Amino acid sequence: MPLRNRALFLLIILLSISAAAQSAAGTAPAQNQPAPPPQTTTPPPSSTPPPANGAQPQSSQQPSDEAPVPPPPNQPGDTVQVPAGQGGQDIEQQGSGFVFKKQVEEVVLHATVVDNHQRLVTGLQKGDFQIWEDGQPQQITSFRREDIPVALGILIDNSGSMRDKRPAVNQAAINLVKASNPHDEVFIVNFNDEYFLDQDFTSDINLLRTGLEHIESRGGTALYDALVASADHLQKGARLDKKVLLIVTDGEDNASSETLEQAVRRLQFENGPAVYTIGVLGDDREAHRAKRALTALALQTGGVAFFPKDIGEVDAVSQQVAHDIRNQYTIGYKPSNPRQRGGYRSVKVEAKAPGYGKLQVRTRSGYYASQERASR
Repeated sequence: MPLRNRALFLLIILLSISAAAQSAAGTAPAQNQPAPPPQTTTPPPSSTPPPANGAQPQSSQQPSDEAPVPPPPNQPGDTVQVPAGQGGQDIEQQGSGFVFKKQVEEVVLHATVVDNHQRLVTGLQKGDFQIWEDGQPQQITSFRREDIPVALGILIDNSGSMRDKRPAVNQAAINLVKASNPHDEVFIVNFNDEYFLDQDFTSDINLLRTGLEHIESRGGTALYDALVASADHLQKGARLDKKVLLIVTDGEDNASSETLEQAVRRLQFENGPAVYTIGVLGDDREAHRAKRALTALALQTGGVAFFPKDIGEVDAVSQQVAHDIRNQYTIGYKPSNPRQRGGYRSVKVEAKAPGYGKLQVRTRSGYYASQERASR
């Protein structure tokens, strides 16, 4: 994603080159030779690791007076046998260190539950939920209801029609962050017919405020392009598992190379982000098309689409978004359909509990299983 401050970017490059030159003066690798692989902080085991329960490994061989012949050293790329209690992990040697590769078995859903009056319901238990994938019931393998920090991308429309709305929108975005979990990591993207990452992941309110102040209200609205780039930035750069994107716009996309269908498809990767949208729209035909698009983006990903009547309501809506994100259930299950088969899987979640009446569960409607994400 392009950075707006190219001068700062060039300075960083120059400093990096200078540091590399100083390092090369000491020990420079021979030309045309590959650099050694990075070392991990996990020390290599001096012997076969004991079982997780602390018991000593048992040997089936009888004692011998001869000195034991040591096994050949592991080569990079070899997979080491995992002892009992470490199931779900492979250990791969890289250089002189070892890297644990955890098998990612769960699909994780972040679900909001509301009653008939759209009031949040936060007192449910694991047994109150049931999950179906492609119409088949799934066994819930993990469950919790707590305020989990999120990786949050805030995308603000910077087109010409937003010029007078930006001060109120910027303040609403800051108030949303203040009302959110203090450990959230947030980035700012401003977009018109282009999009810019004006502040990368941070929890610093002052840095976020500075990122929001990059106002160049001009041009069209490339919302889908900005959305796809932001989802990719979340997938590659976020350290937190829970991911959210918030969009604030006042019109229809009219400048993207991506279509709405392509954008939705790119958002539906496994354990992808929920999308919340705030549309400050008019009453014309373009506004109706924009409303349908923003609703589809939210509905397919487990978020909510808001359409305040005027700019003065945006701040209250942003507070509602923060409250919604902080009061969700995190539910995991291991799909009965092997992930290696890939493809799209529809997801449905229901909740029933005595005394609550009819409950509505809001979460993503499905995901594309990725064979490449079957292990990390």
